[in-house]
Amino acid sequence: MNPFERIANRHQNLPKVDLTQGRSIAYSRSTTRRLMELIDANAHGNVHGGVIMRMVDEAAAIVAIKHSQCPTVVTARVERFDFLAPAFIGDVVSVHCEMCYVGRTSMEVGVEVMAEGLISGEVRHIASSYVIYVALDEKRKPTPVPPLVTADDTEKAIIERARMRRIHKQKIDEELKRAEEIQDR
Repeated sequence: MNPFERIANRHQNLPKVDLTQGRSIAYSRSTTRRLMELIDANAHGNVHGGVIMRMVDEAAAIVAIKHSQCPTVVTARVERFDFLAPAFIGDVVSVHCEMCYVGRTSMEVGVEVMAEGLISGEVRHIASSYVIYVALDEKRKPTPVPPLVTADDTEKAIIERARMRRIHKQKIDEELKRAEEIQDR
């Protein structure tokens, strides 16, 4: 059996997800780490932004898959991606991810990226992002995901901030749509 058939077979007949059982932020929180090598950087020794972005997408997808218990999640939107400082060859880059908000089929994952100089021990916050994923069923259609529930006051604050970001983004989208309609007249 080739590896692709093995992957496809592994995701057949999965148990039904109980959508009444919410999950906390801590349930799916994840950190991914990797040593930055020559292939990851430009001629000046700075790690390419695209390398960091790929690491973020892969690490955040782990959180979305674990929360949804759905093997197929797709990146729907990168809400924000702020590069704050460079990473260099020889740094260990850590991508810390946690679920911030869950809709019916979508999930917002908050990401903080740190770079550590192994010799100096210096740890730098190099990037932050919010990535939105949608869970897909076997027909590649959006499928419901379990709700996000709070385990403590810290998680409650994270979810509330995400809810406020979402409301703000919806208002901006509505204003842009109205402006486009006016411009098209």
